[in-house]
Amino acid sequence: MWYIRNKCSYLGGIPMAGRTPRRLFPKRSKSVLNRVEGMPFNWSINPYRGCSHGCHFCYARPTHSYLGFHADDSFQHNVIVKRDAAEVLYRELKRGKWKGGVVAVGTATDPYQPVEGKWKLTRSILKVLRDFRIPTSITTRSPLILRDRDILREMVLTSVNISLSTLDEGVWRLTEPASPHPKQRLEAVRKLNGEGIPAGLFLAPILPYLSDTDEQLRSYMIAARECGARFVVPSVLRLQPAVKSWFFRRIQAAFPREYPHLVRLYEGSLPPDEYRTELYSRVRRHMREVGFINEPSRGEGTALTQEVGREEMLREEPVQLSLF
Repeated sequence: MWYIRNKCSYLGGIPMAGRTPRRLFPKRSKSVLNRVEGMPFNWSINPYRGCSHGCHFCYARPTHSYLGFHADDSFQHNVIVKRDAAEVLYRELKRGKWKGGVVAVGTATDPYQPVEGKWKLTRSILKVLRDFRIPTSITTRSPLILRDRDILREMVLTSVNISLSTLDEGVWRLTEPASPHPKQRLEAVRKLNGEGIPAGLFLAPILPYLSDTDEQLRSYMIAARECGARFVVPSVLRLQPAVKSWFFRRIQAAFPREYPHLVRLYEGSLPPDEYRTELYSRVRRHMREVGFINEPSRGEGTALTQEVGREEMLREEPVQLSLF
């Protein structure tokens, strides 16, 4: 059943804002641990394929084309569940597949999307990573991660990255149709850090003409400091061809005034260098002004999950679907 927009169900007291997908496809996995080159981490794990948060800008939408779907609403309505992921990961680690380095969980899907409330695949995976003492980072948009604080406290965690593209409710509602409320994500950062779990924010993606004003950026940085974020990693919107057509259709309907400016800005997958240079200069200024100047650098404007998403499209094994 669909959850009503902006309403919450609860799982052990944790808010579960969002929607469940229309169809789930449980599958068995040949491999779960994927090698990644040229990134700040070395391996990636994605318990699901597809994501019912349905963010219009999501770089991972093209992964569904390999399954016979399109980069449209199919991505959020059809979610593949790797039901034996924890068992496969255990076997891979037991035989020595991991050769050192950080494992990133949630690079091409949200590991805490609503179906995780039932399936608990991410929770099971984290238990395995904890038991093998594997350095791990986690990226999510969901406060459901608070459910697993008992495991997170015992892990070798490099960071928990809460993705939050904007605090502007109008922009959020129209670009992330089923993601948790921004305030819930800020509260998740506050609670995680309050228990000694290192958490910060991925300002990702920054949406040109929609979430890139000085007022919006400064408000974001103030909120980040107030919730105790350890870091903020900014990343401007990247639009691959398959995502671009879908994104522009949604933007044209929701933001007709900004639409033509975005189209002109995105002749390629990224805005021109001049725009990005000016944007990140302003982001740095606002970070310094609110007190992030002494924070360790985690790379500015590096779209960590976007690059890995493209890498994994080529690496994940083909999937044969069966309707659940």
